[in-house]
Amino acid sequence: MNQIKYCVIVPDGIADEPLEELGGRTPLEAASTPHMDYLAANGRVGWARTIPKGLSPGSDVANLSIFGYDPATCYTGRAPLEAAAMGIPMSGSELAFRMNLVTVDGDRMGDYSAGHIGTAEARLLVELLQEKLGSDEFSFYPGVSYRHIMLYKGKDPMLVDCTPPHDITGKELKPHLPRGEGAQKLIDLMARSREVLKEAEVNQIRKDLGENPANMVWFWGQGYMPSLPAFWYRYKKKGAVITAVDLIRGLARCLELDIVDVPGATGYYDTDYGAKAAYALRALETHDLVLVHVEAPDEAGHAGDVKMKIGAIERVDADIVGAVRSALAGTPHRILVISDHPTPIRLRTHTADPVPFLIYGDGVRPVRSQSFSEKSAMLGELKFERGHELMEYFLYSGRS
Repeated sequence: MNQIKYCVIVPDGIADEPLEELGGRTPLEAASTPHMDYLAANGRVGWARTIPKGLSPGSDVANLSIFGYDPATCYTGRAPLEAAAMGIPMSGSELAFRMNLVTVDGDRMGDYSAGHIGTAEARLLVELLQEKLGSDEFSFYPGVSYRHIMLYKGKDPMLVDCTPPHDITGKELKPHLPRGEGAQKLIDLMARSREVLKEAEVNQIRKDLGENPANMVWFWGQGYMPSLPAFWYRYKKKGAVITAVDLIRGLARCLELDIVDVPGATGYYDTDYGAKAAYALRALETHDLVLVHVEAPDEAGHAGDVKMKIGAIERVDADIVGAVRSALAGTPHRILVISDHPTPIRLRTHTADPVPFLIYGDGVRPVRSQSFSEKSAMLGELKFERGHELMEYFLYSGRS
């Protein structure tokens, strides 16, 4: 039993609501998922509340819960986790902000990702912002695609509420600008970014090509660097993480989990699902546990694209769940498949509702035959109101 291998598969945002266009089914119910359905029928299904009451339904909070850490006591913000992934040094007094390159259309949010701008183009723009707007108070750091970091190093208090840009697509900017003590500094900086980016050569080329220009920055997800006990210290398991998203990479670094780089992993629809599975299986040769995170279903939810969400779910099932199930058959193992949070097509943003999960493998006693869906999860007997307690159950329940 000491040689048991654990695989956690997190299709980001797969949980959803019944849709009229799908005949009252959710995308997960409408998708063809024979491998997840097999694991559900031969394992156990339930739900977990990964977003404690009072916290925003972000991937940062949700994935802290999945890793087995209580966000209510240790969450400080999204941006410092991404800063950790990027290797940005932070002192205890510095405040990190997630900085999106966005497309604004007049006074409205047109596109929270500037057309999923390429990393090379984005780097040029962030370097331009550092050159023109960087100071003793503000520093700009390039990341991946539209996702970047701004560090506030000033001495004046910065106690602000910020709205994620993906929550306000098509909405007026003004009601959703930063608010609170210090907010005007951020608002002024955002306004100045419009002037800097307006004439940038990268944006002129993007407009000529009919692509969305990255014509403003948007700050959100701020926080100080958290102090978290290592995953090994807490669970006595050597773990690895596969993801293309800086937020999850940063969380892995904070928990002292190994990060496995996978060629072709993009954090978007075109990610190489099969490569993620192959590298996960390779990681299990030297690790006790591997977590595979897939961003594509969440991106489809934000885009309100039903077809793409169903397609992403089916790719996860066929290329990741199926591959892992087949490769680990006949060896001691457990598999956990869980949505970190819902990203309903109708709302195009996250919600704090409980998420479905399935557990399959050694020592997991099947309860009844069922498929894997939101509905079967709600009918399941496993319910974790404190979602962070699921990890310990996954690792140790039913074992002597």
